[in-house]
Amino acid sequence: MKTPKRLQPLVDDGLIDEVLMQLMSGKEAQVYVVRCGGDTRCAKVFKEAKQRSFKQAVQYQEGRKERNSRRARAMAKKTRYGQKEQEQAWLTAEVDALYRLAAADVRVPKPYGFVDGVLLMEMITDAEGDVAPRLDDVTLTEEQALRYHAKVIQDVVKMLCAGLIHGDLSEFNVLVDADGPVIIDLPQAVDAAGNNSAAAMLERDVDNMRAYFGRFAPALLDTHYAKEMWALYEAGELHPDSKLTGHFEFDSHIANVDELMEVIDDAKEEEAERQARMRDDDDED
Repeated sequence: MKTPKRLQPLVDDGLIDEVLMQLMSGKEAQVYVVRCGGDTRCAKVFKEAKQRSFKQAVQYQEGRKERNSRRARAMAKKTRYGQKEQEQAWLTAEVDALYRLAAADVRVPKPYGFVDGVLLMEMITDAEGDVAPRLDDVTLTEEQALRYHAKVIQDVVKMLCAGLIHGDLSEFNVLVDADGPVIIDLPQAVDAAGNNSAAAMLERDVDNMRAYFGRFAPALLDTHYAKEMWALYEAGELHPDSKLTGHFEFDSHIANVDELMEVIDDAKEEEAERQARMRDDDDED
């Protein structure tokens, strides 16, 4: 096929020998199958900010660490330079997450580099060597569903122990190769410790997996892995090899509304007294 404009510099530099086909086009990027020497890989071409349809970047980027103080200030002030750096930070998030998760033994595509907004990575294939299907395109037996679900949950635990939450995990972001599920698409990966929405995003990810695999293995629908793993994570007791049960004891304590209102009223009264003292001090001055 004709080489896309965004991939031509990589062809010119010898990083890609040939573009074989377009694999998919999504809200964030276009993915191509390319030949690099004797290997077949994927080239993920991220779209420019104005072309992307993903609208919640700020929520996902909360808590991400920026080591360069000048860059961090510019990003916070949303200067032209800051916006450019913010865009670059968004684009490099996936390759950073892939290297981090591969080191944590999470099943993700192996990254080979990031050049000019193009991520070169391993192509996930099925047993016949063809492009691996998405989980959504696979019909599972109950036994397969239980096994695949257990593997995904194990990888989510490893991700959380590595400080990351996928943030958009569903049957559309999991491929199935000869050995089972492979998690993909991580540009929106969430910082588990620094993002106020981390627990909610983890629960959404895990519940999406529960709902999907529960179609084939209904017993999974009564599990609560997200609650269990987050409670262990907050307590500092979650480890990559933690054995989860899927059970969680919900707090059955009924809040005493009258006591709560008394606390609120006391706080209001204390604040009013503090404000009055401040006014009196101002009058004396």
